[in-house]
Amino acid sequence: MTAGPYAVTVPKGYRIGAWEVREPLASGAFATVHHAVRCATDEHGLPRRAALKFLPTGTRTPRQLHHLRDLAEREVELLRRLRSPRLIRMYDTLTVDDPDRPELDGATVLVLERAEESLDAVLDRSPVPEAAPALLAQICEGLHQLHHAGWVHGDLKPANVLLMADGSVRLGDFNMAAELEGTHAYAPAFGTPDYTPPELLWPEIDERGTRVRPSADIWAFGVLAHLTLTGALPLPGGTPEARADAAMRYAGGREELRLSPELPDAWREIVRDCLAPEGADRVTAKALLRRVEQAAGVSGSPRLPRLRPRFRHRHPVLTAVLTAAALGTTVTAVDVHGHVTAQDGTPVYAALPKEHAFPTGPTGKVVYGYHHCPEDSICFFSEHNGNGLMCAWHGDDADWLSGETTCDWAAGAPVRSVFNNLDDDRPDPAVAYFRNTGFRPADADRRRTAQRTGCTPVNSMGNLAGTYAPRSHKLIDSCSSFTAVLDYLTPW
Repeated sequence: MTAGPYAVTVPKGYRIGAWEVREPLASGAFATVHHAVRCATDEHGLPRRAALKFLPTGTRTPRQLHHLRDLAEREVELLRRLRSPRLIRMYDTLTVDDPDRPELDGATVLVLERAEESLDAVLDRSPVPEAAPALLAQICEGLHQLHHAGWVHGDLKPANVLLMADGSVRLGDFNMAAELEGTHAYAPAFGTPDYTPPELLWPEIDERGTRVRPSADIWAFGVLAHLTLTGALPLPGGTPEARADAAMRYAGGREELRLSPELPDAWREIVRDCLAPEGADRVTAKALLRRVEQAAGVSGSPRLPRLRPRFRHRHPVLTAVLTAAALGTTVTAVDVHGHVTAQDGTPVYAALPKEHAFPTGPTGKVVYGYHHCPEDSICFFSEHNGNGLMCAWHGDDADWLSGETTCDWAAGAPVRSVFNNLDDDRPDPAVAYFRNTGFRPADADRRRTAQRTGCTPVNSMGNLAGTYAPRSHKLIDSCSSFTAVLDYLTPW
C-alpha cells in the first residue's frame, strides 16, 4: 500500500475498542492503515502500539460491499490460522458501530503488528539497498512458510513487504490470499500487473474467482528480486501496460528475457528460474529458499545451542521434574536440565532437550522461532520456543518499557522464552534478567530476591516457566556468578 489519497478518512483521536487512532500510515484501493496507541489499561496481552487497518463498507454499492467483505474475510482467515514468524501478526478484529459516520460504520478493522515501514519506502530512498540480499532471504522464507501452510499470497510486491523495528521482514496485506484446494486456489481476479505472471494477465474467471497456484508468487518474487538488486523491473516498457504486453510476448516465445547486467551472477539463474514462462517450470518456494539463502550468504538454520549446565542445582532431580511439568511435555527428567533461583528453588529457565526427545504438535517436531534472533543479541519472546513477538538487545537495558529501546508487549504479556545469541568472545556473555527495572528488587529483602527471574548462559535458548514478566536485564560474565552479582545489586 502507498501513502494517500486515503480509501477512507479516519480522524485522529478516533476511538475503537482499546485503541486511539493516530496518524495515517498507508492507503490502497480498499483499505487505510493508521498508527494507533492502546488507551485501555486492562487489555492484557496487547502491545502499546499497533497498526489499525480499516476496510470500509459504509458508502458502497452491494457489489462493492460483497467484494470488500470477501477481501476482509480472506485476510482475517489467514491471520487467525497462521502464526508464522515471517507473516505480520494480527492481535484482534473489530467492527465499527458508528451510524453518525456512514463512511466508517460497519467497517472491518484489523489490529495488526506495527511495522516501521515497507520495502516500497526503502526502495524510494535507495533503489538498490545494501541489505537487499538479506531482505530477499527473509521474504523468501515468509513465502515458503505461506506455501507450506497451504496458502498463496496473490499480491507479493514491495508495498506488502514490511520491515519491523529490529530490521526483520514480515509479509503483509493478505486481501488476495487464497487457500489451496489441492494444487490450486481461487483468488480475486485482479492484482498488481508488474508482479502478475503471464498466465494470470488474461485469466479465465468463474463465480469463485481465478484459479491460481503457488507458482504465481514465485513469479512475483523473481520480479521483486530483480527490482531490489538492480533498481529496475525485469521486463521492458515505460508503463505497466507495456510491461504486461512484454510479459505476454515473452510467455508466447516471441521475445527473450533480458535480465539487467547489474544483476549479480549469484542471482541470475535464481531470477530466471522464478520467471519461467510456464508456471509448472518455476522453482518451488522450498527449493528457492535454499538457493536464495546461499546467494545471500545467510544461514538457513539457527545457531544451535550448546546445552551445558553452568552450575550445580541444589535439587537437580526435583528441578528437572518441575521444569518438564512446566513445559507441558512428556519427556523424562534426564532429558531436561534447568536453571533455578538459588534461594527459593523456583524453576525459571529450562533449556530445551534434543528435538527427538521433545515432540510437540502433529508433526512430532518442535516449532522453533529462535533463528529470528539477530547475531550477537539477546532475544526475549512472547511465546514458547522463540515464537511470537520478539525484543532483541545487544547490551544491557535497565528498563524495557521506558528505556532507550522499549519492549511494548512486555507491559501486558509475560516473557515465554529467551535466546542468548551473544558472541562467545564478549567479556560478559551471560544475561541475567529481573522482574523489575534497575536490576534490583523493589524492596530491601535480601533473603528473598523475589524480583530476580533467571540467568541464561551464552548459546542457550529455552522456555520460561510460570508467568514471570521480566522488565530489565544485565550482562554478566557467567551464570555461575549470578548469586554474587545479586548480592552486589540488592540493597540492604
